[in-house]
Amino acid sequence: MQEITKHILFLGLNDKNTKKQEIDTMQAYNLVFNAIQAVNYEGCTIAESIGCYTHNNGFFVVEKSLKIEILFASDSKTKRLIDDLKQKFNQESIILQIENITSDLI
Repeated sequence: MQEITKHILFLGLNDKNTKKQEIDTMQAYNLVFNAIQAVNYEGCTIAESIGCYTHNNGFFVVEKSLKIEILFASDSKTKRLIDDLKQKFNQESIILQIENITSDLI
């Protein structure tokens, strides 16, 4: 077992301008998988959920979200990934949660 960093991203699927989901959920999965591969992470786990968010202008939305968990994560790669996903999905922000855990590939 080894001490590693786990990054968890919460990506809302509603567009920040229209406040509606503009990208089909299956297409969203593929965009995330491609973005993960582009920053050279070995893998991830993605789960769908429903989240809520208050935009900078105070507008409150309930939206479909993706929870993206990445093991063996580096801060610099995750920053590049977040910047890419914010642009692809037209997001104000993406939540990043960082955990130090003990894990291993067995």
